[in-house]
Amino acid sequence: MVTRPRIRAFFSALILYAIAAALIGYFGANAYSGNYGLDAREVLEQQAASLTADLEEAKAEHERWDRRVGLLKSDKLDPDMLDEQARALLGYADPHDLVMLRKPR
Repeated sequence: MVTRPRIRAFFSALILYAIAAALIGYFGANAYSGNYGLDAREVLEQQAASLTADLEEAKAEHERWDRRVGLLKSDKLDPDMLDEQARALLGYADPHDLVMLRKPR
């Protein structure tokens, strides 16, 4: 009769330890690989680095366009340069212009 309470106490303690170990394992696994775990943090840091690089690229492009737009302001604009660039880009010529055609090399 004395052995049964010892066996019951042993198994109840064993079951409690097993449940505690399972809970610790579950929370430990989720802390590593869950939605907010260590793996997810590394992915988020990589995404943040990628987005930061994209932001720097966008800022650089914005500055290039600001400089180009700044050249079009009336106080800095040279009408002759504007006319020359427009004709070169569009391929137009004024009827009073002398056009010389060269053979391609």
